[in-house]
Order: sequence, then structure tokens, then C-alpha cells
Amino acid sequence: MSDSRLFGWDLVKPASGQVVAPTERLPWPSTFVLGVQHVIAMFGATVLAPLLMGFDPNVAILMSGIGTLIFFAVTGGRVPSYLGSSFAFIGVVIAATGYAGQGPNANLGVALGGIIACGVVYMLLGALVAATNRRHHRQKPVVAGMEVDEIEDGAATHWIEKLMPPVVTGAVVAVIGLNLAQVPIKNMAPTAFDTWMQALTFITVGLVAVYTRGMVQRLLILVGLIVASLVYAVLTNGLGLGKPVDLSAVMAAPWFGMPNFHAPTFKADALLIIAPVAIILVAENLGHLKAVSAMTGQDMNPYIGRAFIGDGLATVISGAGGGTGVTTYAENIGVMAATKIYSTAMFVVAALIAIVLGLSPKFGALIQAIPLAVMGGVSIVVFGLITMSGAKIWVDNRVDFTQNGNLLVAAITLILGTGDFTLKFGGLSLSGIGTATFGAILLNLLLNRRRFA
Repeated sequence: MSDSRLFGWDLVKPASGQVVAPTERLPWPSTFVLGVQHVIAMFGATVLAPLLMGFDPNVAILMSGIGTLIFFAVTGGRVPSYLGSSFAFIGVVIAATGYAGQGPNANLGVALGGIIACGVVYMLLGALVAATNRRHHRQKPVVAGMEVDEIEDGAATHWIEKLMPPVVTGAVVAVIGLNLAQVPIKNMAPTAFDTWMQALTFITVGLVAVYTRGMVQRLLILVGLIVASLVYAVLTNGLGLGKPVDLSAVMAAPWFGMPNFHAPTFKADALLIIAPVAIILVAENLGHLKAVSAMTGQDMNPYIGRAFIGDGLATVISGAGGGTGVTTYAENIGVMAATKIYSTAMFVVAALIAIVLGLSPKFGALIQAIPLAVMGGVSIVVFGLITMSGAKIWVDNRVDFTQNGNLLVAAITLILGTGDFTLKFGGLSLSGIGTATFGAILLNLLLNRRRFA
């Protein structure tokens, strides 16, 4: 498939277990089924993130589909990825808006302005990476007889990895989870019954994660949420132990209709808090692209800049309409790894299905009917997993904490973010995750400066 033939996949009928490349596709009925599978894979996280921030889940799903199509177009249909709601925005949005964890976010416009600013920063970083890529290709260096591609690998992103090494990205990701810890515990369990339901929910998710296999295990959050909601309904609607589940809004909602779009507003404080999330999105997207390269055997380095631009543009458009910031999804990469099918055609199908779901008010009403306590229990799991994914970055990259520079960068960053350390600049303030993010980068440059010599 050439760049000029955006939808011109090569039709293949591979044997079981054979790899299907990004530029190839299976027959359309099989591609449709694979697209549905990818919708299921992204569904739990993409719906959960807007609920935790007080966003309209219909808009978030709709924008995830539109964003995936934008990403597909910008990357020339060469990078297989789905763009869903990013959890990296949850902490900063809650910090910028003061959201208490229940119902619509009253300061949604402020969050959207910050999300747009983050997308713009992300696009600028992508443009810089793309320009670096082009410069290296024009120079076409030859060293000791090596091919150009052998010495270009990673050249365009070397400066990013140097500025944000694993000790920095791991600390910032961990802070996002820790900063959120009080939200489900303090704001999403108003009664003793709700507290017990939170515990039952995260135990249920844990049991699904450990004792199931295959796709059920991959959808541990979604399956755990459904099971816990059914138990909640039995205990409340059946036994009268708590606030019953109300499905009247679901029954009254039409099958199809436009979601509730929302306009952004721009406030400097919110921009300073939310825009730095671009750093996390860069690290996340870069890691996903490297994983896809390893699995497909195809070099994704030439598309890194375009992938950043596509993700950033999708985030800008999502924020402009009332949706969450978006990012490439590890869940969908996991599905590709399991199936060995990397065709970008199935992501076009998945995006179109997501758009249809986003245009269904009945679907949105069903999501809104999820009990608050169940959402709180799921939130505890999700925020904990975010925290541990930061620690996993350290482990996977073998960060050496016997080095005082690394130890102090991580230690100080964690406390700055968790304790909501705030710096004021006249009428502006930078707090929590914002100070932790900038602090981690600056501390690393200061304390590990010998590595930059």
C-alpha cells in the first residue's frame, strides 16, 4: 500500500498464525469481526476515563473514533493503533477543575482548554521529530560501511529519550495515580454500604484478572465492573440495602441522536497544569510504536513524528468538541500481539463502530447508570495500576536507584505530586502533577548532568 493509496490494502488469506502486515487486510467480513474485537478491547478504559473526569462518555467514544481516523490519515495508514481516552489526563483535569468525582464536571470548559493546549504542544513536538527525521534522511550518512537505516534508528527521538529518561517518565506516571488516590476513597463512597461495595468491586476485578484467561482476562476492568454492578443491583433493588439502580433514563433515551458537545474556555492556570501531559503522551506513544516495530518487523521510526502529530491533532479536535485527550492504546496492541494481525483496516472499522456508539444516547444513559460505588471500586484499581505502570517503567528499563541522582529525582517527584506541592507565579499557580512533571525534568537535568556531557 503506497501513501497515495490510503485505503488500498493488499488482500490476503493467510494460514492460521501467519502475520498480517499493516498494509494488508483480510476479507471484509473477517476485518469487521476483528474491528469489533478492538472496540471491545478499548471500550472499558475509553468509557471509564470520561466518567472519572465528569465528561460525557458519548462524546468521548465519538471522538475516539474520529481521532483514530485522523491518526490513520496522518500516518498514511501505516501505523496500526486505536486512539482512546487517555488516563494521563485524569489527575490534571481533576486538579484543574476541582471535580469531586460524581456527575457532570461543572468546570468542563476549563479542562477542554487545557486538553487543546496539550494537543498543540504534542503536535509541535511531533513536527520537531518529523523535521529531525527528514534531516537525517537527507544527510544519508555512511559509517564503516553500515547502511543508513542501521545508524538512523532512534536518531529522531534520541533527544526526547535523553530529556525524559525512564527515571523521569516512571516517576511522572506513578504520580498521576497517587495524586488521584483520594478521589474514589473520599468522594465516591458516601455510605458504609458504598464502601463495602467498593471493596467487593476491586476484589471482583482482581479475581477476573487472576483466575480467567483469554479475552475475558484482557477485559478485566469491564468484566469486573459488569459483575459488580449486577451484585449491586441484587443487594439494592432486590434487598434494599442501598440506593437502587435506576434504568428509567436508559429506557427513555432514544437509540440515535447527537451527544452533548461542549465548548472550551482557556485559563492560564489550567493550561499550565494540563499541557505538560504531552510529555507522558510522547513517552507512551513512543513505547507503543517500538512495540509495534518489534512485533511486525517493520521499521516505524519514519512515522514517529507523524504519529505524534496525528495523536496531537486528534486530542485538539476531541477537546474542541467536549471529549477527552486521546492516546494510542496498549490494550489494542495486546490484541494484535495475540492475533498476529496488524492490518490498519480493522482500526478503520473499529473507529466507525465507535462513532456509531457515540451517536447513541441510549448507550450513554446506560453508562451513566453505573452505580457510583462500583465506579469507585474500579477507580481504585485503575489508579493503582497507573501508579504501578510507572514503577514498571523503572523495572523494565533497569533504572539504577543506587545512583543518588535517580533516587532523588524519583523520591522528590513522588512527594511533590502526591502532596500537591504548589508554586505561585503572580496570579498563576502550578500544583501537583504540574510541579511534579516539570520538577522531574529539571531535577534530572540538574542531578544527572554528568550523563549529558
